Amino acid sequence: MHRLPNSGHSTPSSPQSPVRSPRLRQGKSKAGKFSSGGNSLAQRLSLMLLSVLLRRQGVFLFAPLIYISGMLLYMGTASFDVVPIITHRSAPGSVYRSPQLYANLRRDMDSDNSSTDAIFTIWKSPYRGGEWKPCVNRSLEELPESIGYIYVDANGGLNQQRTSICNAVAVAGYLNATLVIPNFHYHSIWKDHSKFRDIYDEEYFIDTLKNDVRVVDKIPEFLMERFGSDMTNVHNFRIKAWSSIQYYRDVVLPKLLEERVIRFSPYANRLSFDAPPVVQRLRCFANYEALRFSRPILTIGESLVERMKNHSAINGGKYVSVHLRFEEDMVAFSCCVFDGGKPEAQNMIAARERGWRGKFTKAGRVIRPGAIRINGKCPLSPTEVGLMLRGMGFTKNTSIFLASGKIYNAEKTMAPLLQMFPNLHTKETLASEEELSLFKGYSSRMAAIDYTVCLHSEVFVTTQGGNFPHFLLGHRRYLYGGHAKTIKPDKRKLVLLFDNPKIGWKSLKRQLLNMRSHSDSKGVELKRPNDSIYSFPCPDCMCRANKTADSKSKSVTADSKSKSAA
Repeated sequence: MHRLPNSGHSTPSSPQSPVRSPRLRQGKSKAGKFSSGGNSLAQRLSLMLLSVLLRRQGVFLFAPLIYISGMLLYMGTASFDVVPIITHRSAPGSVYRSPQLYANLRRDMDSDNSSTDAIFTIWKSPYRGGEWKPCVNRSLEELPESIGYIYVDANGGLNQQRTSICNAVAVAGYLNATLVIPNFHYHSIWKDHSKFRDIYDEEYFIDTLKNDVRVVDKIPEFLMERFGSDMTNVHNFRIKAWSSIQYYRDVVLPKLLEERVIRFSPYANRLSFDAPPVVQRLRCFANYEALRFSRPILTIGESLVERMKNHSAINGGKYVSVHLRFEEDMVAFSCCVFDGGKPEAQNMIAARERGWRGKFTKAGRVIRPGAIRINGKCPLSPTEVGLMLRGMGFTKNTSIFLASGKIYNAEKTMAPLLQMFPNLHTKETLASEEELSLFKGYSSRMAAIDYTVCLHSEVFVTTQGGNFPHFLLGHRRYLYGGHAKTIKPDKRKLVLLFDNPKIGWKSLKRQLLNMRSHSDSKGVELKRPNDSIYSFPCPDCMCRANKTADSKSKSVTADSKSKSAA
């Protein structure tokens, strides 16, 4: 029988009554079996919950969660009333762990007899560029008439002032002006009232430069009368750092011709390193030939060099000099954290405020000691210097000269270094109090003594950078055939090595020997355009020692090529 739709619409039929399962009906009829009074309330609730889950089929969603929760609760590793603790791990190299490393390695280090003292084997690598020799000589031509006088205020410490002197000589010579002996500006950090003649041999300086640059100790009175005999009335150029020699020619020279006397104050790094040969030659001549320490400094310096050679007689008179920048002001300025805990932190905050009031507490300034250490900007501690040198093959018998100011917390920090190198000396241990009495209280004069002893060592080790090692790098190249004979460690690699107290002595030593070898290969380097001429005297201040042989070999090669081409 066909059913036709009514008016085009289908009327939904009422839902059929559910068919009751005979099993369910049976279960209902036998209710006493399920609802027996013997079952507890907890059991009945569990059965009801299980029944609901089974009907809704939710068990398939919750089963894994229920299982994992049950296991965790059973094992006791999860609790609903405990907040999880997140532990922070310091980045590799960000923490000072060198004391722990030294404690772990000391026994193996002292029992290591695997090699001879590095003082006998260092600097043995052949140099591709050959040896170099100084080739800056006095001019043989007469000086033309001077166009005026240049007066400079040299600021900073010993070697920053040295930069000022050499740059001023170069500028005065280039402009054909007369240089007045530079005035040393008193600095609140260095606190040294020394004059030029107290540190350098003034007469020797003037005489050496006489064919290249006129140098006088004062400006003629008849010229100063125009300025009321007051130097502050003289026109002062506030020259920007690293200005080109063209600036002096285009801007300074016209004013000098007009005024006859001009002033540069302050004056340090105010001349670009990328300069023409005539300027570079004058810088070289001033730095390596004209500047000689005053007789008192030279006398005690040379005496301490001889004493160091006597102390290292077992090593043929060869000794190692180390420039250690671990004075309180350096540690404070670096913002690095060592192992002194809360007292150290408080001392460093106070030192920063004394030396650089407000500089480190400016709004928005964030200090990250860990990041500073990772980047290799922290000064090496005495412990780290000792570990490095022993790892590089220098034995306990090596004589060490330490160039430094007053070491921070010396009684504690110097103990490991003295254990590693008992034959360690400073100017204070080598000289008597009477010998040093002329220099104590004058930081630049004391630094000049250190400079002299470091200059003549077999090995020089720089640990932090700055003007002192930069000048020594170049001066040692000038004296030693173009090779600096200087260990300049990769401090980024060092912090990673010293961050691992579990490293073995053999592994540490192998990596440090590679670092030493790298310093040797970088000992002879040529100056690039923006490099400091005071660190890289080749080729502006030096010539190849085998230049003639090189030119002959090139000409022979060229002849053979031309013959083969014919």
